[in-house]
Amino acid sequence: MVDYDVVVIGAGLGGVTSGAILAKNGFKTLILEQAEVVGGCCSTFDYQGYKFDTGASIVMITQPLEEAFRRMGKEVRDYVELVPCEPIYSVHAYDGTKFTIPTDIDDATEVISRIAPEDVEGWKRYTRIGLDMVGQLEQMMTTPMNTLSETARLELSHPGMMKYFPYFLRSHQGVTVQFLKNPVIQSTVAFQSYYAGAPPELGLGTLGFIALCEHLGIYYPRGGMIAIPEGLRRAGEEFGLEVRFNQKVEKILLEGNMARGVLLEDGTEILSRIVVANVNAKVTYLKMIGPDNLPRWAVKAIDSYEVAMPCPMIYLGLDTSPPLDAHHTIKTGDLEQSNRVWNDYYKKGIRPPMGGWLISWPTESDPSLAPEGHHVVNFVWGGPAPYGLLGDNWDRLKPAFTEEALKVFESEVMPDLHDHLKVVEVSTPLDFERRLLTPQGAIYGLFLDFFSSAMFRPHPRSRVVKNLYLAGASVGLGGGVPTTIASGVITSDYVLKDLG
Repeated sequence: MVDYDVVVIGAGLGGVTSGAILAKNGFKTLILEQAEVVGGCCSTFDYQGYKFDTGASIVMITQPLEEAFRRMGKEVRDYVELVPCEPIYSVHAYDGTKFTIPTDIDDATEVISRIAPEDVEGWKRYTRIGLDMVGQLEQMMTTPMNTLSETARLELSHPGMMKYFPYFLRSHQGVTVQFLKNPVIQSTVAFQSYYAGAPPELGLGTLGFIALCEHLGIYYPRGGMIAIPEGLRRAGEEFGLEVRFNQKVEKILLEGNMARGVLLEDGTEILSRIVVANVNAKVTYLKMIGPDNLPRWAVKAIDSYEVAMPCPMIYLGLDTSPPLDAHHTIKTGDLEQSNRVWNDYYKKGIRPPMGGWLISWPTESDPSLAPEGHHVVNFVWGGPAPYGLLGDNWDRLKPAFTEEALKVFESEVMPDLHDHLKVVEVSTPLDFERRLLTPQGAIYGLFLDFFSSAMFRPHPRSRVVKNLYLAGASVGLGGGVPTTIASGVITSDYVLKDLG
């Protein structure tokens, strides 16, 4: 006798998406979340009256979100209000050049012509090829490509994608330099490889076109990034979805090689027909299942994956509007510096002394996130920072890191910062690990390159434990708002196919 048809571990985007869709299809579904709120890395928290986004800062490529609600017979607009962001970025280039990138491609081309006239024709080729590819990929995101046969069927249904296969084999940097020659423009496009958790020379070539996704529209959900998983939860609850907070799962219960429920930290057992794990795949298999319950090849395979990079976040509450021009402002380094941050510092356990930064200004899009006349700003400074600091630790370093980051923000962005700074909060990689229970604070789950994406990533339908399914950043196309939502759609499809 089971308590639920489906138990979902974790209320991140993948978990809440799959749980809501399965509830709509008649499955008695329970989501167990170790924190007090939904969303995981795509969430929002209140700190002294200021509402800060935990990690994710915008959503682009809304097709997976629209598809998730469509599977429930719902419309996104009835649950989540998406506010368009314009312009896409304000850029502070490494050479001192400053400019904004508008959403409209023709307007963006005009900006390119002023800064780098030699790149106009290359930019036009880049956008022509990239927008077509992105348009096709967008329609494929909620279709499984986790086996050779699934990938082959997908290619047959989208034959136009075959001409872009060479880009799958290139690096992000390789794609960028093929079309763009001006170092400033190269850096503006190539820095986005870190959005997927890798330097330009290692990032996936297809993600070299990620900058163009933003020209299809970027949005901020009113109420903070938590509004997206909250909207999915509310829709699911209309079909009986149950969500419990502050419920930490310790083990996945097994009967032979079949998942039959979960064991909570307090010793409670909850039995189910299906378990969906929306936590890091290494945690799922190595901790919640355990090496003794897995074939040796499976232990070696899951252990071989490298966790994704962590990234410290500084949260600032201000009593005035910051001198910014867009929801996102970036400072870029050149290609060599972007790769050096990874190779000479991050991989060696050293916090880089140089690097760019990213500022997210949520109250530019939604003033309700702060007291009237006040603002919230999220500041990502210095790029990726290692979880294991060589000869140091984040608890000891945190005060000095915070002070240094504030000095950078003051000198490069807001000279009167300390006159208007009301609150400061910082999440280091260790803080992210404690708060989200993601190994080493890895907000993107597992490292993403060609050989750890799609069919090479852990499968949404477990190949070694029956009735176990995975969702979230560790499967499919990796971390990010649209990709993790897409993972939840795909995982629910597998369950419905197997048991629906």
